[in-house]
Amino acid sequence: MTGRRLFSYAFLLLVLLGAGLTISGEGIGPQYQASEKAFYLPDADLEWIEPGLKLEIRDVGFAPPNVTVTFRISEDRNRGLDRLGIETIGTVSTSFILGRIKPGESQFTTYRTNNPTSPITNVSATQAAADANGTYASLGDGVYRYTFGFPLPADFEVDSTHRLGMYASRNLTSFGLTNYVANATTEFVPSGAPVTQTRDIVRTEVCNNCHDPLALHGGARRQTQLCILCHQPQTTDPDTGNTVDFKVMIHKIHRGADLPSVQAGKPYQIIGFNQTLFNFGEIHWPQDTRNCTTCHQGGTQSDNWKTNPSRVACGSCHDDVNFATGEKHPGGVQVDDSKCTTCHPADTGLEFDLSVAGVHTIPAFSKQLKGLNVAIVEITNTKPGDKPTVSFTVKDNAGNTIGPLSGIQTLALRLAGPTTDYTFNVQEDARSATATATGYTYTFKTNALPADAKGTYAAGAEARRQVTIPGPLLGQNFTATESITSNPVVYFSVDGSAVQPRRKVVDIKNCNVCHKRLAMHGGTRTNATEYCQMCHNPATGDNPDGSRTAGFNVPPGTPPTSINFRFMIHRWHTGEELTRDFKIYRTFGIFSPNEEVHFPGDRRNCSKCHVGNSYMLPLPETMANTLAPREFYSPLGPAASACLGCHDSKDTAAHAFQMTAPFGESCAACHGEGKDFAVSKVHAR
Repeated sequence: MTGRRLFSYAFLLLVLLGAGLTISGEGIGPQYQASEKAFYLPDADLEWIEPGLKLEIRDVGFAPPNVTVTFRISEDRNRGLDRLGIETIGTVSTSFILGRIKPGESQFTTYRTNNPTSPITNVSATQAAADANGTYASLGDGVYRYTFGFPLPADFEVDSTHRLGMYASRNLTSFGLTNYVANATTEFVPSGAPVTQTRDIVRTEVCNNCHDPLALHGGARRQTQLCILCHQPQTTDPDTGNTVDFKVMIHKIHRGADLPSVQAGKPYQIIGFNQTLFNFGEIHWPQDTRNCTTCHQGGTQSDNWKTNPSRVACGSCHDDVNFATGEKHPGGVQVDDSKCTTCHPADTGLEFDLSVAGVHTIPAFSKQLKGLNVAIVEITNTKPGDKPTVSFTVKDNAGNTIGPLSGIQTLALRLAGPTTDYTFNVQEDARSATATATGYTYTFKTNALPADAKGTYAAGAEARRQVTIPGPLLGQNFTATESITSNPVVYFSVDGSAVQPRRKVVDIKNCNVCHKRLAMHGGTRTNATEYCQMCHNPATGDNPDGSRTAGFNVPPGTPPTSINFRFMIHRWHTGEELTRDFKIYRTFGIFSPNEEVHFPGDRRNCSKCHVGNSYMLPLPETMANTLAPREFYSPLGPAASACLGCHDSKDTAAHAFQMTAPFGESCAACHGEGKDFAVSKVHAR
C-alpha cells in the first residue's frame, strides 16, 4: 500500500473516531455526471484509483543547446500523479512539441522533424515530430522537469514567438474507466519580449460543436493550438505527396466528396500511422461549405478567411484552379498572394460579388430573400371522420400576405395523429385555398380524420418557392429556393379531451449545431423536428405498400424499411459503423448511410441530440410499435426501434426479440435508469 493511501485511510479513521462524522465524499472530489464512467465507481474505488488527468505547463527554460519544460500532472481532485505509475495508478505518457513563428511569417515551424520513406513510392518527406526521448526529473507532487532529447540549433530565433505543446495520456480502461487525455500549450518569446505574433484562427471549442470531442492520433491530440504545430507547410504525407498543412487538409476533408478533384475521379487520401488509409473523399459535410464562419469564429485571427486570402487556402477547396497557369482562374496567373485582395476584398457588403464574403453567399441565406412564413391560425371540423378546415396565413418577413398561392411551388397541409405516437399521416396540396380578409382557408378534400380517432392530433404545413435574386453586376441573377422559415405544428383535440402535444425528444437547436439549418425534402421541411415526426412515424416505410418500383429505385420484391424518426435517424447517424446494409429508396435516388455518413461525434453522447432524459428507459406505454419488414423481425417495440437503430447486429436483434412479449417489452428491467445496465451507464464515456 502506498504512503498516500496509508495517510488517506489514517486521516479518514481519525475523523470518523474523533469527530463522529460520516464522510460521503460529497464536496471533497469532483461531482461526476451520469455520462462519465467515474460516476458509477464506489467512493472507495474513486479514492485509490484517482480518475482523471490534468496537465499544466509551468515553465519553459532555454539554456542552449538545451530546452527544459517544467510541468505538473494531476488527477481530477488535483492530487499530483506519478508518471511511472508506481505511487499512483496508471502510467502517464507525455510528448512535447516545440515550434516558432519567425518574424514576418504566419505559421509555426517545429524544431524536430522526421524524414520517413514511403514503402509505396520509396519517396521520403519531411514531417514535424514530437519529442519524447529526453530525460525527466521529478520535483514532487506530480511536478516534473523534462529536458528535450535534441539540441537547439545554435542560431535559434531568440526574438521569435515560440509555442510549447504537450499531450499526455493515462489509460485506466482496465479499471472500467477510460483513457484520459490532456493537452496544453504555452507561448513566449525566449528573449523575454512580449508575444506580438501568433496564430489563432480556428478554436477547439468550435470544432467540438460537431466533433464531441476533437480527438485524433489515437485520441491523444485534442486542441487545434497543438495540432497546428505539426500540421503546417513543413509536413507532407510521403505516401500520397499530399500536404497535411492544417488549412489545406481541413478544407479538403470538410469539402470531401464535393471537392472538384474528387468529383473528377481522384480520391483525396492521406496514409497515416501503420500505413492506415484515410479516404477523406468520402466525407459529406452536413451543411454548405460556403458557411466559412461555422469554423472560423472565436479566434483573434478568425477573420483571416476573408481578410487574408491566399492561393493555398482558397485552392484547397477550389482545387481545380491552377494559379500557376491561370486555368479556371478568371484573374489569370498569380505567382504570389500579393494581388489577391485587389479582386477579392474582405467584404463590400454586397452579396454575390467578388469579395471573399460575397462569393461565399449562399442563395438560401441571402439577405435579399423576403421570407416565407406560414402560420396555422385555427382548425375546425375536428371530430372523428371529419375533413378539417384549416385557417392559415402566408406572409413575408415584413408581414405582407403572399399571394396568389399558385405562385408558390409547394404549399401543403398535413394531418397526423395521435400524438401519443403518430400512426396516421396524410397531406394535401393547399395552393387552391380560399383567400379571406386575414389569410386563407383550406378544407381537406380527399382525406378525413379516422373514424375511430381519439385524443390529440396535429396539423402542420410545409412550403417553398423559387425566387430570383439580382446580383451586383448588370444582368447577373441567382436562383434560390426560399424555404419556409419553420414548419408550423398545431395540436387539437378530436374528442374533447385535453390537448396533449407530442412529447419533445430532440431539439432542432441541437440538430443545427452541425447542420446550420436543417432543411430536408428540397427545403419544404425546415427547422422543425416536430413536423418531421408527423411523417416519419412508426407506421411508415420508404416503400409503404410494397409496390413502388418504377421511379423509386426499389428492386422488385424489396420489402419497405422503416423511416420512423427514432429508428431512421439512429441508423443515419451510425452510418459507416453499421454492420449491415441499410438503404432508403426514394424518387431522388438511393440513400445509403453505410457509404455516405461519417458521424463526427461520439454516439454515446445521447444528450448531443436528445432533450433531457428523453432517451432513458422506460419509454411511455402509449408509444406504438414500429413496422420494419426489412429487419430481422417486425414490428419492433418502441425501445427496440430506438436501440436497434444504432445496434443493428443479429445478436442484438435476437436479444430484443427475446425480451419482447405480445403485450410489451421488458427492456427497462435491465436498462432502466438506476439499473445495472441503464442506458446512461452503458453509454458513459
